[in-house]
Amino acid sequence: MESKADRSTSGFDTIKWLVVFLLIAVGVVGNQYFSAESLLYRVLGLVVLALFAALVALQTDRGRRFAALLKEARVEIRKVVWPTRPELIQTTFIVVVFVLFVALVLWGMDSLISWLVSGVIG
Repeated sequence: MESKADRSTSGFDTIKWLVVFLLIAVGVVGNQYFSAESLLYRVLGLVVLALFAALVALQTDRGRRFAALLKEARVEIRKVVWPTRPELIQTTFIVVVFVLFVALVLWGMDSLISWLVSGVIG
């Protein structure tokens, strides 16, 4: 019994996704067709179509899961402890110094190997 409900929901979801793709196609074709019109009107039309397509997409199972993911991500971002400005500057300085040190070491090793190879080859 449950699989019948899943199939009908997925069938409606397929139709909803087709509507979403149709709305996107109408936006693309309409933007090309009305290329002589004002940019403001075309952008407003595209925004309206995009909002309507997003609303239709959010009515699907995947759309609801995506919305839930965005809500959870927002909650997690609020839990992040961002560094203070002095910590950020200090960490950036340490990274730059370390990168320069590694670059010098690699340059030195490259020069040494180049000198050894040229000495052997002559």
